[in-house]
Amino acid sequence: MSKNPPIRIHFLLCERMLATSSTLPMEMLLAAESAVRSMLPSDQQRPLDIKTISLSSTPIATRTGLLWQPDLTIASKPASDLIYIPGLWRNPRPVVQQHRTTLEWLREQYQNGAIISAVGTGVCFLAEAGLLDGKAATTHWHYFDQFQKDYAAVHLKRQYFITQAGNLYCAASVNSLADLTVHFIQRFFGKTIANHVERHFSHEIRQAYETSGFFEAQENRHPDEDITQIQIWLQDNYQRDILFPQVAARFSMSVRTLNRRFKNALGQTPLDYLQEIRINIAKDLLKTSNLSISEIADKVGYQDTGYFTALFKRTLATTPNAYRDTVRAKLFST
Repeated sequence: MSKNPPIRIHFLLCERMLATSSTLPMEMLLAAESAVRSMLPSDQQRPLDIKTISLSSTPIATRTGLLWQPDLTIASKPASDLIYIPGLWRNPRPVVQQHRTTLEWLREQYQNGAIISAVGTGVCFLAEAGLLDGKAATTHWHYFDQFQKDYAAVHLKRQYFITQAGNLYCAASVNSLADLTVHFIQRFFGKTIANHVERHFSHEIRQAYETSGFFEAQENRHPDEDITQIQIWLQDNYQRDILFPQVAARFSMSVRTLNRRFKNALGQTPLDYLQEIRINIAKDLLKTSNLSISEIADKVGYQDTGYFTALFKRTLATTPNAYRDTVRAKLFST
């Protein structure tokens, strides 16, 4: 049995939800977990801890009338690695307005590094929480105009089925969510397991993710799959004390080779890339939280607050406190 910590995945349940926007990715993740047990060595395995969560312990009536009993309540404030927000039937605003406690939980989980995925009109949860202000998003085509009216600060990408902004992912439809789930499976378990799930659920399942998404830093796409896997590892572990000789050894290459291939693929060193990730996360925490500068520094992997402040100022030509002062008034309008 694997000694690695489980991947904590929570599926939000709420009134008028579309059951398939939760059941399909859940079944795909369970298929991935089964494949991991049979296809990967034990030291590379991580179990999935999949739970449903809602405002109360009362069974939720989905759009089909199916009653779904949640495993957890929002009040328990469980920590998450990945959160799925479902699509909603018709006007989502009345449901979202009833979930102020859920919105606060989503903000907390995002600040703690969770990946959050929303599909269709469920994207309104992220927008209402203020997490998408200044970021790219998409939603169900039928709700484009109303969404843009309600959330003018969000950069709505009507022509894309999937958007990514840091750890926030939006899918326009359940089919796009399937493509996105394959991406998450690859992020957690690698390409072999992702391909296995893809083949078993749909031959075309990756097409939309590869060709119809809007992603941050698209200019950094490149063909070096090993470097892509290192990028993903750095994105998932930025808060740790990272030593690049250990990173190189983890991916079976020398430090010299790592630096050369990284520079060829991305035009920057691994350290520069890691610092970019950390500064971007810190910017979001300065916008969306009341954490102190030292707490933010610690969350993004810097125990020395002075070093973090100097790095932030060198990168953005302003201090963390000054940056927060310029953005927070607009951010907390929700």
